[in-house]
Amino acid sequence: MKRRHFISLAGLSAVSACVPRTRKTEDKRKEEASNAISSPISGHFFPALPYAYNALEPYIDAQTMELHHDKHHRGYFNKFTAAIDHTPLETTSLPEIFGKVSTLSPVIRNAGGGYYNHILYWENISSEESQPSARILSAIVKHFGSYNKLKNRFINAAKTLFGSGWAWLILDENKDLKITTTGNQDNPLMDVVNERGIPILTIDVWEHAYYLKYQNRRTDYIDSFWKIINWKTVNKRFEKAVKGEWIG
Repeated sequence: MKRRHFISLAGLSAVSACVPRTRKTEDKRKEEASNAISSPISGHFFPALPYAYNALEPYIDAQTMELHHDKHHRGYFNKFTAAIDHTPLETTSLPEIFGKVSTLSPVIRNAGGGYYNHILYWENISSEESQPSARILSAIVKHFGSYNKLKNRFINAAKTLFGSGWAWLILDENKDLKITTTGNQDNPLMDVVNERGIPILTIDVWEHAYYLKYQNRRTDYIDSFWKIINWKTVNKRFEKAVKGEWIG
């Protein structure tokens, strides 16, 4: 797992094109993208959302997207970079940080996790239709029996997770696909979780990810999420993970 993969993703995310709803929105996005490129903190960037706030409607509403990205995600980034400012962690890759996070402060664990997890989340959803690749489908059948069994198990894991957290599809050290969950802002790269591996797909089941539209209907949100998975990104993550490479 190498640091350059994250920097590459962050740079790409920061300059990803999106269709603005208004001129004001367009100017705001251009400013955010510019800041993300020109103001890195030792390789850690805050990437711009790779599509318009309303791009995922009716599944995820524009107001939720704006608040989730601009307030929650940016807040995690700001807290994380403040916590590592003027420390050796400024030049340490996220996988390395997560690999020893049990020895670090709760702020770094929680804010660093929130910063990283949301990058994956934005990148693995899209309004464009896509399909699993033949290679990942083969692995899915091998480890779960069928695509539908994977889908049902992933959805059930997200639905039944108590409290706030994330559901994940990961590739573990034995190259096996597994479904796991983490509480709060933990992720499978951290040395504090039960099942570790390289993240392939994730869903945010914190209430701020869905409450404005779905209120307490987490199940409806999760069902909608499965309709907007960006399999192009998931396919790429899988190919990298098979090679033992980490990609945000």
